[in-house]
Amino acid sequence: MIFKVYFQEKMSEVAVRENTKTVYVNADSERDVRKKLKARSINIEFVQAVTGDYLEYEQHHEDFKVLEI
Repeated sequence: MIFKVYFQEKMSEVAVRENTKTVYVNADSERDVRKKLKARSINIEFVQAVTGDYLEYEQHHEDFKVLEI
């Protein structure tokens, strides 16, 4: 399953919408996503499953790349 992760690059910074970045991760669950990204020291704001029409829409963006961790 593909998950879209919204995050801030620095753990010490307060979450600001303008600084939010996204990454796509292939994982079994939200918990699995968080385990895989734990070593990156990022501030995860939100993890969202991407399926169906939403996945198809996201795949059309040029920055759509799924991390295989």
